Parts: sequence; C-alpha cells; structure tokens
Amino acid sequence: MARPSPVPPIPTQFWTLAESDPDAPAVTCAGRTLSRRELDASTNRLARAYAGLGVGQGDYVTIVMPNSIEWAQAVLATWKLGAVPQPLSARLPDIELAALLELRRPALLVGRNDPNGVTPSLAGDFMPDPALSDEPLPEMVSPVFKAMASGGSTGRPKLIEAGGDSRFPAAAGYPLGAQEGDVNLLSVPLSHNTGFTTFAIGLVQGHHMVLMPRFDPHEFLQLVTDHRVTFLATVPTIMQRLLPVYRAGQESYDLSSIRRFWHLAAPCPPVIKRAWIDILGPEVVWELYGGTELQALTFISGDQWLTHPGSVGVVVAGEMKVLDDDGNECPPGVSGEIYLRRSPGSAPTYRYIGATAKQRDGWDSLGDLGYFDEDGFLYLNDRRVDMFTVGGRNVYPAEIESALSAHPDVLSCLVVGVPHEDLGQVPYAIVQGNGLDEAAVIAFLTDRLAGFKLPREVEFSDTPLRDDAGKARRSAVRAEIISRRQAQSRR
Repeated sequence: MARPSPVPPIPTQFWTLAESDPDAPAVTCAGRTLSRRELDASTNRLARAYAGLGVGQGDYVTIVMPNSIEWAQAVLATWKLGAVPQPLSARLPDIELAALLELRRPALLVGRNDPNGVTPSLAGDFMPDPALSDEPLPEMVSPVFKAMASGGSTGRPKLIEAGGDSRFPAAAGYPLGAQEGDVNLLSVPLSHNTGFTTFAIGLVQGHHMVLMPRFDPHEFLQLVTDHRVTFLATVPTIMQRLLPVYRAGQESYDLSSIRRFWHLAAPCPPVIKRAWIDILGPEVVWELYGGTELQALTFISGDQWLTHPGSVGVVVAGEMKVLDDDGNECPPGVSGEIYLRRSPGSAPTYRYIGATAKQRDGWDSLGDLGYFDEDGFLYLNDRRVDMFTVGGRNVYPAEIESALSAHPDVLSCLVVGVPHEDLGQVPYAIVQGNGLDEAAVIAFLTDRLAGFKLPREVEFSDTPLRDDAGKARRSAVRAEIISRRQAQSRR
C-alpha cells in the first residue's frame, strides 16, 4: 500500500490555493481586502526583506501588532522562510516584552522596538523595497509551527512551542466543522492561541478571513451580516457584550449564515450560552476545552449541552482523568484536579520554554479542577487553583504580585480575582505598604502590566498578608472580599 503524501508546509498550501483561484478574497480588515494572489505575492517580497535582515530557518520572528492585514502578512512571510512566528499582544508593556524576549532571543521584532535595544526591528507598517522579487521562494519548513506566550503561575512568563512543524494540515479544521471556502470572522486577538490557530486553519482551507482590529459589538454583527460569515471562534466575554446590542436591533442584523460558532478560553455563564443557543440553534453553538499545550481536548455541541448543562463536553482527543490530592482517580461526580496526556504513541504536542510542566506519572496538569459525570461529560469547578480569567484572558495573581513587590514601599501583597458582570472576573489587590494610595499603586503597575491585569480595586492592610513560609489562604481571602462586597451592596 502506498504511503500518503506528506503534508506541504502552510505557505505551499496557500500558494496552491492562490494558483487555483487567485482573485478569491483572502483577508479583509478595516474595509481593505487582499486577494489570494495579492497576499501570496506581497509576502514573498516581505519574506525576502526579512531574510535580508538575517532571518533564517528556525529563527524566531516576534510579531507585536494588533489584528491587521500587516499582521497576517508578517506571519505568512515568517513561515515562508522556515522561521517561527511568535505573536505577542500589541498592548504588552515594555517590561513584559523584554522578559519574553529574553526567554528565546528572536532574529527580528516586528511592530515594536526591542526595549533592550538588541533585536533588529521593523515598524508594523513596513513596506519592503518594491525592487525585491515577489516570485515564489524555495519551500521551507518551520520546525515549530508557533510559539505562544503565557504568563506563568510563578509570576514569570513562559513560551509554549507547538509540538508540530509548519506542515499544518487542512484536515485539522475538519473536527471543528471548518470547511474549504468558509468566511471566517476573527474577533479575538490573533496573538492569542484561539485567534492564531483559527487563522492558520483559515489560511490552509482557503477561507475569506475577516479580521477585527479590535472588538466592537455593532461591527461584529455588521461584519457577519455583510460578509455572510459561516465560521467563527470567540470567547464568552464577547458573547455577553454582543447580546444587548443584538437584542436591541436584531432586525438590522442577519446571523443566519453562521454554520459553526465556537467559544472557548473561559467558562461561559449558562444564561449567556443558552441565549446563543436560542439565537443560532443548538447545532451551531459548540464549545471546546483544552490548553494551548493541546495534550487533550473536549468538545460539546449545543444539543449535548442542553442535556448536560454546564458541561464542557466529552474527550475527543488525547486522554483526561480527574485525580484527588493523593493521586487516586475520582469516581463520577467527585471533583479533583484534571490531568491530561496525549494519546499513547502520538508525537509531543508542546514544549515549554521558561517553565516546567506539572506532571504526575506522565500526565500533565494545567491546574484546573473539575469532575466527570456518569456519561463521561466533563465539568469545571475552577479554571485554575489561583488563576482567573479576565474577558477570556488568563491572569496569574503571582505575576501581578511580582510587579507590585518591585515597589519600594510595598511590604507584602496579595491578588485575587473577584466577580465582574462583564469580564467574568477582575483583579483585586491587597497591599501592605508605607504611604501608598490606590492611585499610586495603579500608576506604578500601569507601565509594568497589560491593562487587563491591572487591579480594579486596591485595599490596604496594616498587617502582613502571608505567613513566615510565604503562604497565604487565597481562597479564604477571596471569599471574605466577596462576602464584604455583597453586604455593602445590600445596604
């Protein structure tokens, strides 16, 4: 029996699509559209410009830009050289950017200057010399398909390199219900794993990818209506922000074209989920649970959710089990820590840089708590023991505490996530310090942390917040804060 042909790298797959239908729209953003031919040719020239600056196979290219056509061009040009795209948030403060760059020094920084003045950089709107050829380049394979960034639970950032190379198959989108020629709305930052992976699927399946530079509910609904969007992946915060706008003017919008509506990255409030099932139909709304590490995944359809409300689904890739504190597997209905591993015999799905995986007998933990029911459906009790999500973005208290501790007048500090109607949770900081007020603390953190990590409230304490071993009863502190705020709201 003949062996199947190897999957070509992403740029070759896209070139094939461009040759077959050069005038088909490839990417649209802010009213501007590039055809497949235009995206392919422009990234050939851009790749040659990157090569002229020293970028080669296996090198990192760090891309610090908002969603844009230029972002898409930078990533595709990077793959064409066999280099590794490292997308980072355009809102990263210099201090966080510098820490990430130190983990794995890139050959080129696009969209920002290196705070340390070491890495060559290009502006986000850089235009290569028109004299450079836009003819196809020799086929190259990037040894790592992507390198995503994550704040660490230790307060230090880490990189998560994909286990696979850039021979990313179009078939990867099939389990998600993605089809060749879909119209794909990307409303989340492309620097996040959800956005980046959805972009890659769109590129190799020949989607018309409609990018939002930043989320706006009216624009989202109008783009779906105008472009007849068929596929999208988003987060619960966006779902929640869309609802009042859609309900106030649903006669102005047509969402009937959507065939598959995915949400992930954070727990979705049941009332929000049910509302979208009512709007789009249960066969359209799907949810995914899993980490950037991709050891294992669960899926749940809207129909399944209606019979198992609150679940994040059944395991569809890899393996998962729930263990108690002693390492014993929990029976159905009993909560514990969720452990994951890839399917036996399969290739590694990730590699950390700057961190070590939490493991038990070859199984990984992302720190999530939950349980399986009798039918094999997984339910989450908490996203992490300490971590919380702000609008679908992970926040680690230790990262904020580390930044706070750099202030000379801070003696000790503690950060927890507290409920927020729009964002799910937001940071709340307690500080023991000398002569500080809330404005001073926030001002100090503004240059050190991304905006969504900034505390919404700062409380001050006269006593140490940790014991001599550096431990704190974070859950009890959070419960006390929530109880106190509820009591105040009833007054």
